[in-house]
Amino acid sequence: MSRPPPPSRREVLVAGIGAALAPSVSALAQAPAPGPRMLTRPIPSSGEALPVIGMGTWQTFDVGGAANERAPLAQVLQKFFASGARLIDSSPMYGRSEAVVGDLLKQSGQEKTPFLATKVWTRGKAEGAAQIAASLQKMGHGRMDLMQVHNLLDVDVHLPVLREMKAAKKLRYVGVTHYQRGAFDDLEKHIKGSKLDFVQLPYSLAMRDAEARLLPAAKEHGVAVLVMEPFDKGNLFRKMKGKPLPDWASEFDCTSWAQFFLKFILGHPAVNCPIPATSDPAHLEDNVKAGFGRLPDDKLRARMVKLFES
Repeated sequence: MSRPPPPSRREVLVAGIGAALAPSVSALAQAPAPGPRMLTRPIPSSGEALPVIGMGTWQTFDVGGAANERAPLAQVLQKFFASGARLIDSSPMYGRSEAVVGDLLKQSGQEKTPFLATKVWTRGKAEGAAQIAASLQKMGHGRMDLMQVHNLLDVDVHLPVLREMKAAKKLRYVGVTHYQRGAFDDLEKHIKGSKLDFVQLPYSLAMRDAEARLLPAAKEHGVAVLVMEPFDKGNLFRKMKGKPLPDWASEFDCTSWAQFFLKFILGHPAVNCPIPATSDPAHLEDNVKAGFGRLPDDKLRARMVKLFES
């Protein structure tokens, strides 16, 4: 028997959100609860284990300093760390997001907990160096795990600088990003020839172009993959609105559409970590659950695609 159509994501998750609106910043220091651990995948260039669910900050962390704006984000970070997740991705392009992340981490004493990732997004060597230095101070208070060239902007200028910084141990990993299909040829070139640690690209049930060449290339050349836009800008939720989660989703420990979409991505062996962005503590709790339990195999992933396209 089919399940009845589920309510909206917000309706499902709204219970308990009231308490999340005014958390103490010190709650961020809460240790992960005992129990099952989030799945991890190794970063190919180092073997370091990286939890499989990360968090983006585009729009969601671009807020002011008012308590009512930052309190939900403090709760989002607390729940994120409590799940065992670590990777937080940002960019100078994202307004105040880098600084807000840095402020909340400093206030909580959790500056060394996350795997911090941001980007350089400007033209010129001097301009790039200045922007990188500013990002390190705003977001990481002097430290950064991963620095990426955002949308390949002036990539041939910035990549040598990032490699020098890595050699000097001022950052640990180097990568590139792009969000457009039209840039996939250039992304592939860098995956194959630029000795990257990471590539960040769009991939979802709705946008599977990366399966053809980029994901196989990343797997072959030992490049870790971060996935932006895992919900296709919310289009996946709109597409499946009012439709019941299939009974067979239980075969890969899935209880919501958000987990369904994220587990589809994680079912691909080349992917290290999707980075959904949210400012909603309840949505964060739902997202991180995709990092636990079983993942769909190729047969189930094909079935997921067929359901989405039906």
